[in-house]
Amino acid sequence: MPAWTRLPNRLLHELRSTRREATRRLALSENDEAQIVQRFHRLYYELAPHLTWQNTFWLGHRVLKCPLDLWVYQEILNEVRPDLIIETGTAFGGSALYLAHVCDALEQGRVITVDVVAKPNRPSHPRISYLTGSSVDPEILRHLSASAKVVDRVLVILDSDHQQDHVLNELNALSGLVTPGSYLIVEDTNVNGHPVDAAHGPGPFEAVELFLAECSDFVVDPEREKFLLSFNPRGFLRRTAAHR
Repeated sequence: MPAWTRLPNRLLHELRSTRREATRRLALSENDEAQIVQRFHRLYYELAPHLTWQNTFWLGHRVLKCPLDLWVYQEILNEVRPDLIIETGTAFGGSALYLAHVCDALEQGRVITVDVVAKPNRPSHPRISYLTGSSVDPEILRHLSASAKVVDRVLVILDSDHQQDHVLNELNALSGLVTPGSYLIVEDTNVNGHPVDAAHGPGPFEAVELFLAECSDFVVDPEREKFLLSFNPRGFLRRTAAHR
């Protein structure tokens, strides 16, 4: 259950009233607010990425993510307490290390991270296991499935090839490993004009829409986008039921 739902009703009402009042004072309509968020999103992502999201580090290791999403990740990990986190798209290993350190704090969980390229100088940590290969390769999938079968709670993060067909293949192949109440997080649903990188072509966002049209076991959790800026719009999918 998301943390915000456990807040007292009085505090929830106060938070909502405060936001409405702030919006009124700024003379912003909902459309105005959305446009401001989207413009900042494009500014942050596209104008000088080498100064922003491509210049983000966790203890010296590059993390190609929005820091606001990383904060949400630790909230999710604290709530779900996964025994296993599967990450596709290791890149420099910074996000795997970040997840491992959150697991350290929780005294629970480990990370299996998959990438087609074995980059040098990735961080070493007892909770991290690196796999080299495609996230939809049958051998890799057998390894991930075997690892998921021996634990109680599994969370999956997809951040590899961002082409629609590949992401949809990942969703179909790995969604069954996510345990009810946990999350399947699809990263970079912001590309292809949602609202950045309009020239990208169909990608993660479109794959999610196709997946949800066929699978009723997951729902989008909009509360995970509470900081307004997220690289994963409609990408935080919470599993509500086992596959039928």
